[in-house]
Amino acid sequence: MIKVKQIKSKISCKPHQVKILESLGLHRINQVKEHDDTPVIRGMVYKVRHLVEVTES
Repeated sequence: MIKVKQIKSKISCKPHQVKILESLGLHRINQVKEHDDTPVIRGMVYKVRHLVEVTES
């Protein structure tokens, strides 16, 4: 399992990055969601790596 935390705003982001954040379940700054550590989730996190922080649990 990995924990994904949004650390920056999505206001000035491209539309596909906003959709990725929403599909990860992140809507607010400092919101944390847990996901399984799969290649799909890792790929989404990689696309928005400047907006999120990842910790492994």
